[in-house]
Amino acid sequence: MSSKINPLISSRKQPKQARSAVLVAAILQAAVQVLEKEGVARFTTARVAEKAGVSIGSVYQYFPNKAAILFRLQHDEWQQTLTLLTGILGNNTVPPLARLRTLVQVFIRSECEEAKLRQALHDAAPLYRDAPEAQAIGAQGDMIYARFIAEVLPQAGPARRRVASELLTTTLSAVGTRYSTQPHSDAEVRIFSDSIADMLIAWLKEAQANDGQPPRQCGG
Repeated sequence: MSSKINPLISSRKQPKQARSAVLVAAILQAAVQVLEKEGVARFTTARVAEKAGVSIGSVYQYFPNKAAILFRLQHDEWQQTLTLLTGILGNNTVPPLARLRTLVQVFIRSECEEAKLRQALHDAAPLYRDAPEAQAIGAQGDMIYARFIAEVLPQAGPARRRVASELLTTTLSAVGTRYSTQPHSDAEVRIFSDSIADMLIAWLKEAQANDGQPPRQCGG
């Protein structure tokens, strides 16, 4: 697979001067506001330009179409998630399962606070999910989880570790998306997050107790 991003979702150029960087930041801020208010179906480059208070030509200097704007927003969100994962799961000064609890708490709260934007970006995913850069960022996230699981289950084989990583990523993604569809108080989010963390930690503790043993056969 080529490492080059599909040109339909690539930025035309990167801002090199402070003035240009300010313009791009204004465009992206406007894009978030339009996306949260209108959703993907009504998201257009013209609406973004109007919201940003710039000409549509100014937008096209940096983004050839709406897919490029949406991809940039998603890319920035992915980068924030990678930074989050690295900072929490990679912090070896904290016990692994305590790190996991912190990750769950931060992740669920973030999902609730940015629910409209994340849902809109999820709806727009078909425009860019197969882009090489999207695949690369996904692989980086998988690697962070894999290193964490290797630390938690040092004796487990590749198959067991893969299952553990998939359980964490799938559970967090599905639960976060579903839970954030409705508004919740801070106390509710905290209780819910702790409950999910308790469940995942209990599963990993059981996995630790069986670490190094052969997988149980279905029906056994």
